[in-house]
Amino acid sequence: MKKNWRCIVVLLSLSFLSVKAEEGMWLPYLIIEKEADMQNLGMQISAEEIYNNDDISLKDAVVRFGRGCTGMMISGAGLLMTNHHCGYRQIQALSSLENNYLEEGFWAQNTSDELPCDGLSVTFLISTYEVTDEVLAVIDNDLNQKERRRLIRKNKQKITEEAEAGTHYKAEIKSFFNDNQYFLFIYEIFEDVRLVGAPPRNIGKYGGDTDNWMWPRHTGDFALFRVYADENNKPAAYTPENVPYTPRKHLQINLAGVNHNDFTFVYGFPGRTNQYATSYEIDIIKNVQNPISIKMRDIRLDIIREAMNESDEVHIKYAAKQASIANGWKKWIGENRGLRRLRTLDMKREKETAFTAWATENPQRNKKYGGLMTAYEQIFDERRPAVRDFRYLMEAAFGSEVIRFAYSYLNLLTLSADKPREGDKIEAMVDGLKDAAESHFRNYDYKTDKNLFAQTMKAYYESFSHEGAPEVLQKVVKRRHFSFEDYANQVYENSIFTCPERLYDFLDNYKTRHRRRILRDPAFKLAQSIYTHYYEQTYPLLVKHNNMLDSLNRIFMQGLMEWQNERHFYPDANGTLRITYGRVLPYKPADAVSYDYYTSIEGIFQKALTTKDDYQVHPRLRDLYLERDFGPYTKNQTLPVCFIAANHTSGGNSGSPVFNAYGQLVGINFDRNWEGTMSDIHYDPVQGRNISVDVRYILFIIDKFAGAGHLLKEMDIIHH
Repeated sequence: MKKNWRCIVVLLSLSFLSVKAEEGMWLPYLIIEKEADMQNLGMQISAEEIYNNDDISLKDAVVRFGRGCTGMMISGAGLLMTNHHCGYRQIQALSSLENNYLEEGFWAQNTSDELPCDGLSVTFLISTYEVTDEVLAVIDNDLNQKERRRLIRKNKQKITEEAEAGTHYKAEIKSFFNDNQYFLFIYEIFEDVRLVGAPPRNIGKYGGDTDNWMWPRHTGDFALFRVYADENNKPAAYTPENVPYTPRKHLQINLAGVNHNDFTFVYGFPGRTNQYATSYEIDIIKNVQNPISIKMRDIRLDIIREAMNESDEVHIKYAAKQASIANGWKKWIGENRGLRRLRTLDMKREKETAFTAWATENPQRNKKYGGLMTAYEQIFDERRPAVRDFRYLMEAAFGSEVIRFAYSYLNLLTLSADKPREGDKIEAMVDGLKDAAESHFRNYDYKTDKNLFAQTMKAYYESFSHEGAPEVLQKVVKRRHFSFEDYANQVYENSIFTCPERLYDFLDNYKTRHRRRILRDPAFKLAQSIYTHYYEQTYPLLVKHNNMLDSLNRIFMQGLMEWQNERHFYPDANGTLRITYGRVLPYKPADAVSYDYYTSIEGIFQKALTTKDDYQVHPRLRDLYLERDFGPYTKNQTLPVCFIAANHTSGGNSGSPVFNAYGQLVGINFDRNWEGTMSDIHYDPVQGRNISVDVRYILFIIDKFAGAGHLLKEMDIIHH
């Protein structure tokens, strides 16, 4: 198996559906095999300059920012750039009514002004190794899926422990091609990260929800942070004595910009794609999962937006939550639209019919692959109602925050039942719950959450036949003159989990006998009933299906590669570092509609004429525009803002550096166009585009707008 898979994966290119060279999220470790293709498109550097396990390369300047974004090192003094929306939660957490950095921006004048970001980490990839043989050692193909998983977990633990021994590194093994191949990744993680600079909302989030997932864009979606280390340049927890980190590599910034048809490549940590999904899975995503999520987020967004408009304090507290909810909502609308436009279900079904015909031509293939599509159909028919219930749980039952928050006290209940042996643990747990409560209530509004509860809990209940709902809901709905608004009032007025003063008083005076108050609490009782219903009714089905699908997907992937053995396959994104490449290209989204490949500052003021709140222009930016004071950052006598290219990106690529043919930074990736939002499932090189902020606009904002030219002095800027 190892030899066969090495031959397949080292080639790394075309997928199940017909593709062009621009499609794919390639493993940097194996990018040498794509070098000729990239150079044919215009790349002027070598694969070793992009990735090298044994020497310094561009990968040493690319980081995972937090848990779900990418960032890049842009100076030798630890200066890091990522998207404004990637740093949004940190900027929000540091904001207050007195210092509203979301609205007003923030610029540190020196390192002593930089603000520590609690809980934020930055992760560098040190090296990569294939460990397929080691992970699959003593794995027999006849093992059931449960035993196979157990042995694989055991092998992975042994490998990672050996890799970490005697180091401060973190080792992680990820599977590829549906558990057919495994790689070991060695990481170095820094936990002292500080905010250096962020533009105000009407630059960093210009266009807001109106422009999200859209082109043309005029968003200065960037923010600056700094990584700190101890005196030996090693990771360390925050302390004022830490010093700016000296990275192994930082990027050169090129002010020449990009032109039509230029080669570019993106380096980052895309989160998850599903290019090899069957038609049965896509059908459930398109017709069950996405519609429920869209409907429920419509409800939540209306309530949150109204609350934010009524109160500046609520606006700060809910800004990051609203952005996160809206981001998925709009993405799923565009995804369904794209799947319909591309006829993805029909195309998949045609391919699956052809695959089955190939499999049944040969007795050995028929035995291994012939029944796959029938098995998929049976599983997904049974899975459909479970997926529906799960989506309503996630988007409706958890639509307000009180349910999950109340249920987080279950462990305290369990531990309190054994006081004589667990006294110290209880005390430690209570201290931890106090910290969690402080964090929770910092970004919580009683009235907003109560309104969310009334509307989303009503939708959750109505998703069931009346006898199928969780027990507590069934009982309360039977009350005389019942309404969900009255129920929300009753829960929120009497629960300790909706009022910080009540909860802090409870925790400060907690004794094990007080566990009964948790059990009687109306929010906890409802939460426990909802979770019990899920774990008894829905969860077992999902686990059963997942186990069956894991096995089917692994075999199906083998079959695809055997069937199309002259094609090249790239692995789905799974949070590991990837490279995607393509060209700077315009596109036509519809008949008689054409979009250019870049936008300029003129577009900011054209949009401002619509008077939408999302298009408010900062007065300082208006002055610079009227003065035409663009410094050295111009293109065709104006200021470029954003550009698009045919690079295959996904969630997690936010904050990824965009390189030119020479490996120099020309932009920072922050979004996809709406016509390309289905690219996690079906990539369309004709209309799919990644959207990036032009680095010249970023430097203009830092220099001319913010007056933070001292930061530019740290950077390696090339003016040609």
